[in-house]
Amino acid sequence: MSGAKQYDRTALLDVAMDLFHRQGFHATTTAALVDALGVNRKSMYAEFGSKQGLFDAALDHYDSTSLSAVLAATESGDAGLEAIRSTFAGFAAASEDWAQGRGCLLCNTAIERAVLDGSSGDRVDAYFERLTKAFRAALEAAQRTGEIDPAANVTDLSAFFTMTLVGIATLAKGRADPQQIHAATRVALSVLDDLKPVERGLSDERCNWPGRFIVGGGFLGLEESPFEGDGKCVEGGLPAVHPAFLP
Repeated sequence: MSGAKQYDRTALLDVAMDLFHRQGFHATTTAALVDALGVNRKSMYAEFGSKQGLFDAALDHYDSTSLSAVLAATESGDAGLEAIRSTFAGFAAASEDWAQGRGCLLCNTAIERAVLDGSSGDRVDAYFERLTKAFRAALEAAQRTGEIDPAANVTDLSAFFTMTLVGIATLAKGRADPQQIHAATRVALSVLDDLKPVERGLSDERCNWPGRFIVGGGFLGLEESPFEGDGKCVEGGLPAVHPAFLP
């Protein structure tokens, strides 16, 4: 039929998304896009308007396909702490496979394009908001089920998990040793273990907690701690719990 498109838009977006993911925006030339997409320049511009328009469409496609799959557990209606663990474990595992040298397309865009282009910046902001919203919802659900202390500051914690996940994706882009990424993931997820409801005024036998609770350590904003540098309780002290986790 005359005038009918000889290509599938979704198929073009799959190819463009992969190319931008591997090479970034600036290193991907219009000529490379035309060659990879298998369409002429006129058709590409007619469909997407410009290279930037194609990039924006590829980011939206990535958000609705790849990210939706990766974040499925955390964004499900019954998400809790296990969903957060699953999301981080998935990112860490990907650092040994497809994410090595690629990272996350939207995280890469945050570094390369967010401050240079408004449309890219808006998509990066929406991505960060999506992550934070998902983590917050999972943490609030965990509070309702009693998995974590009801006084835990889920706003700060969701921001922490968002920035940590972005950092892990960036490490994968930089081809960091996957074992380092797994180690960073374990430390980040150890925070979840410290969110369990804790009563104040426990006996000193509970004071020999992990060494991250140390004087001046400031882990997750810890303002003061009854622990000395060896992780032992100072005489008369109470178990160290982040102030955000106590009423």
